Amino acid sequence: MGERDRWIELLQSTGAIQDGHFLLSSGRHSERYIQCARALEHPETASLLGQAIAKVIDVPVDRVVAPPLGGLLIGYEVARHLNVPFAFPERGRDGSFVFRRGFSLQPKERICIVEDVITTGKTTRELLEVLHHLGVQPVAVCAMVDRSDVHRLDDLPIDSLLQLKIPTFAPESCPLCQRGITLRQPGSRNIEIQGEA
Repeated sequence: MGERDRWIELLQSTGAIQDGHFLLSSGRHSERYIQCARALEHPETASLLGQAIAKVIDVPVDRVVAPPLGGLLIGYEVARHLNVPFAFPERGRDGSFVFRRGFSLQPKERICIVEDVITTGKTTRELLEVLHHLGVQPVAVCAMVDRSDVHRLDDLPIDSLLQLKIPTFAPESCPLCQRGITLRQPGSRNIEIQGEA
């Protein structure tokens, strides 16, 4: 069994790969959802995944940073296996990322961003912008699953355990909506589903 098959089997066996009709944080719809929290709820599996991601990072890293909510567990595990500090931002009152809780990123620190799943890269780009303003140096972007089209963010390749090509649809042209399949919103962003408050 190859590495790709190994990770697909692991995500399927933990219920992290789900089929249905889903609203993604980007606002687009998909017939498959990757809920990495299901794999990460088991400490042994989280450790295995963190170790595997740590092994694909081929540049020196001073700190791992992960956006909430999905990236926190896997980000911590990657930092633990790299034996470097871990930090995470939170949403401020205006909705933008800020670092609180005494986290102090130092200028020129080499930062690895770790996500659970990257689709459009919207959250990761927000985090990259904040890190650039803080004067630190993002040197790597990693994910358990890369669903993106280009497998890059800014000038950084996305290093992942698994690349999956899963079609997404604009709500107005979604074939799942047209078939009347119930739309579910399993993610952590507060996006209103049509017809719901």
